Amino acid sequence: MKFRKLEIILVVFVLVLAFSCVTVSAADVKLTWSSISVPDDAHTKAMQVFKEEVENLSDGKISADLFIAGQLYTQEGELAACREGSLDIAYFSASWFAEFVPYVSMIGAVYTFSGFGHMDRVLNGEIGEAIFEDIAQKTGVRPLGAFYLGTRQLNLVEKVGEVRTPEDMKGVKLRTPGSPAWIALGKALGGNPTPMSFGEVYMGLKTGAIEGQDNPLPTDKNAKFYEVTKYIVLTDHVVNSVWPSINEKKWQSFSDIEKLVIRKAIAKARDFCAETNLKAESELVDFFRGEGLIVIEDPDKEAFAEYAKWSYQNESEDISKDWDMDLYEKIQAEKR
Repeated sequence: MKFRKLEIILVVFVLVLAFSCVTVSAADVKLTWSSISVPDDAHTKAMQVFKEEVENLSDGKISADLFIAGQLYTQEGELAACREGSLDIAYFSASWFAEFVPYVSMIGAVYTFSGFGHMDRVLNGEIGEAIFEDIAQKTGVRPLGAFYLGTRQLNLVEKVGEVRTPEDMKGVKLRTPGSPAWIALGKALGGNPTPMSFGEVYMGLKTGAIEGQDNPLPTDKNAKFYEVTKYIVLTDHVVNSVWPSINEKKWQSFSDIEKLVIRKAIAKARDFCAETNLKAESELVDFFRGEGLIVIEDPDKEAFAEYAKWSYQNESEDISKDWDMDLYEKIQAEKR
């Protein structure tokens, strides 16, 4: 009901813009958005959708400068820049925010979500709204929604061989980002977590510095990881989302109308990202086979889930001890 009222306000606002000289604010607003994602990624293209929509809805009074492929910051540097206010918007995930809000590491944990619909209902609904508000208060960075990045699968070099159980992953140098929650995820998959920036992954796979990585299929294609790997294992272990997030002081400087315009533009970009990635995932298995990769469609997901549960409770107790299990149960109750 609250959002419906906001939409009515926006309609009135657009009509006012159309028939008067009223502007969004006394001064034009320019947003700087940075991402390490590559040009063909859906969430990279979604940034352009946002830019066009926010500029259209505001009659050009709110604009966005976009920087992609790590042009401004590394993946590790974006959060610090956004917290201090030298960057307005960037994509983050639960595992990055977990350093400051420990319980949210469970959002990015193995098998928290059963599929896209489950993730979308939770993170773009009332539960997500409460989590995002908490993150904003504790980090100074406010997530504005959850974009579907895809479902993460294992992607391995030829040396590793076929993988169907977590035991097959023993000793495998599995690339992870450098945060503790990401390292815990690597352990939960049975691998040997090897922290590495995203921009180094292709060469890491090619040279043997790492022997595998996990990402959604669209990312594997767009970053060309299939050129230097041999196996894709359809573990479906994380329904992955990225959260376009804005510096909180910047956010609070906006009027209610400006916030609504930005949220409407984010919603359009979110829908574009989800539709694009769901379509790509339905087509990419055949693409990878055509490129000579072996796709393992029948890994023992039950074994992976059981191992992950053990790993979080034992190998990564420092992470799981902070999980909010009441909230976790609320999340599980949203399954359909």
